[in-house]
Amino acid sequence: MRKIVFLCFLLCVFFFLGLSCSEESGRETNSKVVDLPWEGDPNSIPQSLRQKNPAASLEAKKGGIIRIYSHQFPRSLNYYLEQFTTTARIFTSLYEPLCSYHPFSLETIPHLAREWKISADKKKFTFYLDPNARWSDGKPVTADDVIFTYDTIMNPKNNTAVFRVSLSRFLKPVKEDELTVSFEAKEVHWNNFNDVASSIFILPKHQFEGKDFNKENMEFPIVSGPYKISDVKKNRFIKLERRGDWWQRAYPFNQGRYNFDTIIYKVYNEEAVALQAFKKGDIDIYPVYSAFVWVEEAKGEAFDKNWIAKQRIFNEKPVGFQGWAMNTRREIFSDKRVREAMTLLVDRKLMIDKLAYGEYDPTNSYYPDFYLGSNKSPNPPSDFNMNKARALLKEAGWVPNKDGILEKNGKLFQFTILDRDKKTEKYFTVFLEKAKEVGIRASIDTMDLASWSERVDKYDFDMTWAAWGSGVFKDPESQWYSKYADEPGQPNLPGLKIPSVDKLIQKQKSEFSLNTRNQILKELDQIVYKEYPYVLLWHLPSIRLLYWQKYKHPSLPLGKYGDESFSSDYWWYDEDMDKRLTNAISKKETFDEYQKIIRLDK
Repeated sequence: MRKIVFLCFLLCVFFFLGLSCSEESGRETNSKVVDLPWEGDPNSIPQSLRQKNPAASLEAKKGGIIRIYSHQFPRSLNYYLEQFTTTARIFTSLYEPLCSYHPFSLETIPHLAREWKISADKKKFTFYLDPNARWSDGKPVTADDVIFTYDTIMNPKNNTAVFRVSLSRFLKPVKEDELTVSFEAKEVHWNNFNDVASSIFILPKHQFEGKDFNKENMEFPIVSGPYKISDVKKNRFIKLERRGDWWQRAYPFNQGRYNFDTIIYKVYNEEAVALQAFKKGDIDIYPVYSAFVWVEEAKGEAFDKNWIAKQRIFNEKPVGFQGWAMNTRREIFSDKRVREAMTLLVDRKLMIDKLAYGEYDPTNSYYPDFYLGSNKSPNPPSDFNMNKARALLKEAGWVPNKDGILEKNGKLFQFTILDRDKKTEKYFTVFLEKAKEVGIRASIDTMDLASWSERVDKYDFDMTWAAWGSGVFKDPESQWYSKYADEPGQPNLPGLKIPSVDKLIQKQKSEFSLNTRNQILKELDQIVYKEYPYVLLWHLPSIRLLYWQKYKHPSLPLGKYGDESFSSDYWWYDEDMDKRLTNAISKKETFDEYQKIIRLDK
């Protein structure tokens, strides 16, 4: 589950030291990108990419700038080394996979590969690269680049462990000719094709060969994708510029995509500062992850007069889970009864109602999107119950000493919560008060994202807040398979090892029916749930978005399965709207009405 793009990768939050417009005015000027004439043969374009993209609008215009909020500066822009949401968005604008998914049907469509062939035994996959595919220095994308990418990921010296899980099922790819490469799997797995076709982003061998890949973090001069990095200022911003020489610029399927000439990810470590910057117009689009911001802060003249759109969007975006991971490698959380007791000390109803304005639904599954709407999870909810928590702790051998602190074999019950976001402390504080009542000593250690990631990658924590993305095609292997529980950098943060879960993971590998696999996952979910590896929290079945009304978007603003990242790929700047908006603001007039709630018409 954890390629957080989708992970999902990936994590589910945008993270970002603030700048005023005057501090960056020189940085934010937008240079018009001129598309170079495409001199390729139209007949060489793959047939499926000669069609209109149903997620895009033919009215879209190229040009303009969009400034996006990010909540912390990534320690790396190399997605293979750092699966942070902003890193994923940037890296996947620079590099490309062999194949992509159709935005509505989810069928495989060409990308770097123009076509492919799957053997009858479903173990060999041959990819024929598009002869038009070029790196930004003009060199062709070749089979050597594909093989180099595989070798780079599989090199145990590189911090690419999370990607090695799926690629370890393959033999080393074979170069059939300059533009043909084949992968052969060691075993049948339903996701084998997707793991090589759409989950790895091909690197230029002639740039990275002979270098320490773990040090390739911020500079990527040779790319194949529609954008390139034009400027980076640590802890302030990352600026992308559209490539007028992108090799797929004339493909009809891309009409209406990649419209912005400039994309700037602006970094603000404090959400309150970022929100004020947004309200001043220093940020253009602001996805809201905080109920307090949505209910209490997203109001005032700019909202009342429609200068800023406040939109709630319902589509079929897969919903992941978030919670407090308990590290079972640590003695204190190795006992399931202790972990269950922690879940019972969390008053989710109070937190949701009083601290989160009733905005969320409690999560009672590691696959909550199976149970949206009227579909109810079979997992019994872990409702707040201090008496039951005390009983479980006593059963596990933890009894109060003369000071009222729980003790077992001469050791006090005390642990540290590793956190990366000050605004989540209010939730931990509610928990800590209840934990103290039963004799538990706990504290919070808050650090920046880079330090947190380094600690978590080494499983150097007792408890930590983690949020995971999801996907339409869910693969539980990296998240729950015992084999990867002790390998650094894997997403099995609790270190769970359950033989019955391993068997189900093995069972689903050779199942090609999505419905059957999902039934297996539901069975797996019930087993994992009863082990209490996380204190599960809550989820939101919609996407909350704020943006200045100088942009237009397709009829489905975030597509069928998309999140806020869809905006930088499919929205466009409208100069006339911007002028009218500026005029409305100067005259204190109400601007255009807009649809405040958008639901996907099924």
